[in-house]
Parts: sequence; C-alpha cells; structure tokens
Amino acid sequence: MRIGSGAGFGADRLDPALRLIEQGSLDWIGFECLAERTLAQAQTARAADPAKGYNRYLEARLRACLPAMAKNGTRLITNMGAANPAAAARAAAALSGSGGPSVAYVEGDDVRHLIDDTTRLADTGGTVADIGTPVISANAYLGIEQILPAIDSGAAIIITGRVADPSLFLAPLAHRYGWALDDWARLGGGTLVGHLLECAAQVTGGYFADPGYKDVPGVEDVGFPLAVVEADASAIITKLDSDGGLVDARTVKEQVLYEVHDPARYLTPDVTADFSGVALREDGRNRIGLSGASGTARPDNLKVTVAFDGGLIAEAGISYAGPGAADRGRLAADILRHRLRDIAELRVDLIGVAALHASAESVRRNAPSGSADVRVHVTARTNDADTADRVLWEVEALYTCGPAGGGGVRGAVRRSFTTHDAYIPRDAISIRTEVIRP
Repeated sequence: MRIGSGAGFGADRLDPALRLIEQGSLDWIGFECLAERTLAQAQTARAADPAKGYNRYLEARLRACLPAMAKNGTRLITNMGAANPAAAARAAAALSGSGGPSVAYVEGDDVRHLIDDTTRLADTGGTVADIGTPVISANAYLGIEQILPAIDSGAAIIITGRVADPSLFLAPLAHRYGWALDDWARLGGGTLVGHLLECAAQVTGGYFADPGYKDVPGVEDVGFPLAVVEADASAIITKLDSDGGLVDARTVKEQVLYEVHDPARYLTPDVTADFSGVALREDGRNRIGLSGASGTARPDNLKVTVAFDGGLIAEAGISYAGPGAADRGRLAADILRHRLRDIAELRVDLIGVAALHASAESVRRNAPSGSADVRVHVTARTNDADTADRVLWEVEALYTCGPAGGGGVRGAVRRSFTTHDAYIPRDAISIRTEVIRP
C-alpha cells in the first residue's frame, strides 16, 4: 500500500501534496492539520458561526486535489474538520458536486460535556477549577477504532476532528490489511509509519535543514513523504525523485524521536508503541527501510486536551537602525517598561540583539551596543481590552516621544488560549459517522 503525507500542519503548502497525488501512485493521502491551540481557535470560530470551525484551506486543497484523486483513485483522510467535521464534510461534498466522490465524517471527539470543575488535570495535578478561567474546548484524541467505520463506507474523502496524528495513516493501513484492534505488533509498526508521515516535510529535509551542518538539496521545492507499507507493517519511506529535499537515515531518525517522550512506550489511542527496536536500512537514493517497531496493549483511557481562555495578547514592535541602534533600542525598551509597569505579564525583547534566549533583565543589562539593526518587541497578556490597546498605543507613541529614528511600527491584539491534559474512559465517548453521497 502506498500512502502519502499532504500536510504537516494547518497552513502547510499545497503544491507538494498535489504532486504526490499526481505522480506518487498513492492509494491514500493524509492531511494532518490540527494542533492543540488550532482546535481551540476553531471552536471559537464555530461558536461565532455554526457554519465555520473547520480548516480555512479545506476548500482550496480539495479544489486542487480532487481531479487528480479521481484520475488516480486516491482516497483522502484528514482532520481538517477541526471543531466542525459535519460542516467540513458538507463543504467538501458541495465541491465534489453531483457524481463526485462520497464524503464521510466522524464526530465524537468533542467531550466538553464531560468536563467540569472537578475534572483532574494530568499535567498540573489540580482540577479545572484551579485554572480559574473559562473552558473553551475539550477534545479527546480518537483512534482507528473510531475512524474505521468511515473507511468501511467506501467514501473517497474521510474528515475527522481531533484524532491522534499517526491514526490518520494507521487507519487506512489497518483497513487494507485487516489488522485486528489488538494486533499490537503491527499496530505499533503502522503507528511508526504514521508518526513519520504526520509532519510532512520534517522527514524529507525541511525542518531538518541547517546550512553548513545539515545541507538539503532543493529545499526551496521540498517534497512531502510517502510510505510503501507491507502487510507486516515494514515500510519504505521515500519521496518523489523530482521533488527537492532529502530522505536518509538522519532525517528519519530525527522524526522517529520527534515529540516522543519514551521511545519504548509511545502512548496513542491505538497502541502503546515501542520504537526502541526500530532498524533503518538504506534502500537506494532517498529510500529508507523500516522494521522492528512493535507495541503492547493500548491505554485504557483517552487523552483530552482542555483549552482555557488565556486572555488577550497584545504585541507591537518598532525598529531602529544605524549607529547606536542597540542603545536606542535599549532606551526604547526601558521607556516602555516604565510606561507599562502596571501590567503584570509584560515582556520586552530586542530582536537582533537578544530575543529568543533572553530574559527582559538580560536584555536590559547585557545587550551589546554594536548592532546596526534592532527591533524592540513588546508582548503583554491581559484580560482588559483597553490595557491591550494601550500597549500598541505606547509603542506607536515612540515615533516622536523618542528615542530618535524609530520606524516600522506594527501591532495587533489577539485572543489567547492555554491548554492542559486530562483523561477519560474510552466508553465515555459517543461516536457518530455519517456519509454524504453524491
């Protein structure tokens, strides 16, 4: 079976996915497009408009991919349904039109009704009530058991909400080869395949690239990966020869370990995967063979991401250039700290001097003076809209209130979310699968 990756996050590129469908002889392509805060944003969008709440690029992706899917017999599976799989499916069906492919969607990951003030949070040890802000969303990570009925329907397009990322790829494999839900060894092997595909260009050299240390040819047109998977869950990870990028033991090793806290016990809804015995082999140019993944029984409970209202984030910046830029930037930062000293959660950085690894104090005391180009960046978190707007106002006021030569002011206020983990019993969820036929 040949299965490809069409996206590694919600705003990933489209053209590498389209090339895979056109040239990769794929049985399936999976678009993995959800992150924790992405889903909270989608729930907020749905609350404002019941017809929204799914990935904003769904229609654009399908409009581009449907002709090649129909020509080559490729089926598509995606979590672009986000907070509203039903609306996403209706949009997909409308694009397909009369005589087009059928669309199936899966609902049931939204478990907000199961979360209350007494729900215990796994990462803090406390309860929901301890967070002290409203719950925005709560979504369980579903697995292949919940996806397989949609695949069984024969629909060419499968749309889900929150599912475990590897499960998007494992479900078609389990369906194709008839793997039982307790075939832990093969499910572990298939989970490894899904884990390697889920982040798209990360395994083909995109996120891997580091000039002079890890050079990647043609990274400007990096391709997305595909896997050729056998019935025993052994596989080849590769890409189109015509695409830029790189697949070798190094790119694969990095992705095997990506976001895996314990390679011997990687917890998913489908299996406790064991990657500790994985063996890689070179199988030609841009082809890496995989074997040795296994697994044990799946966890009894499902993980839930609970998103809370995180207040408003105000961000603004102003730039300084030329002689003394760092000193002028430092003075601007000091002015802003003074003017905004009543805001408890405030951070001021000098980008171009010290930002990502700097605290506000280290910028104040230790920043060098030799930089010829620096940007003062201010971030504040607050629950008050007027306070958020004042952050932007104070930065813009630096145009004439000093120091000299400031320019390029930009600012924005956005809603923020915080997330925590909880667990619920499997039997607490109720799954609904529906097929929209042309």
